[in-house]
Amino acid sequence: MTAAVALPEPDAVNFVTDGAVRVHAALDASDLRRLEDAVANLPPDQAGIRLHGIPALQPFLAASGAISKVAASALGEAARPVRAILFDKTASTNWGLPWHQDRTIVVTRRVEVEGFGPWTVKSGLLHVAPPFDLLARMVTLRVHLDAVPETNAPLLIAPGSHRLGQIPEGEVKSVVQRCGTATCLADAGDIWLYSTPILHCSEAARDASHRRVLQVDFAACDLPGGLTWLGV
Repeated sequence: MTAAVALPEPDAVNFVTDGAVRVHAALDASDLRRLEDAVANLPPDQAGIRLHGIPALQPFLAASGAISKVAASALGEAARPVRAILFDKTASTNWGLPWHQDRTIVVTRRVEVEGFGPWTVKSGLLHVAPPFDLLARMVTLRVHLDAVPETNAPLLIAPGSHRLGQIPEGEVKSVVQRCGTATCLADAGDIWLYSTPILHCSEAARDASHRRVLQVDFAACDLPGGLTWLGV
């Protein structure tokens, strides 16, 4: 049986069991304006833009910033941003994404370390798939610059799937059926916090308008063997 409802208010128990939680009004109107200004000059015709080295984002991602404070609620004060992507679905950039787990991180340079691989380059940034236990210790934040009702392609998640390890592609459908589906509705200024390995997907918007989401991965550990996070 599935459930198409938003998950409960921030609660450590629910985050552990469900793997996701909605933080209402994490950014106020002033924060939203400043965040909009920070990404205003990015290319408007790309569905997803991988971000690095944008000074205007740093106040939000500093330890005292509104976004990092939410990450710290799950990972502790050592939480730091390690990857960021800006997504926007419009009438010209409208797409759907099948059920999947996020499985890569961004690093500064290639170092061969057991358990890390394969390697890829996306938008000029070096990505590698780490051991699953590292992903399981990360969280991902989706910061909503626009409202996301049912018609504007909200993220769908499979609650509890983050506790099932790396899920083979052939088993994804059955896991989603077993876990059920939750719809991550949002108002502008909300943040959805979820465990990075949770199964998630997104449909094409039925009523396409701006659906700007700043997605930021956070970690609280160093990488082994000389690997280093690229950061944001």
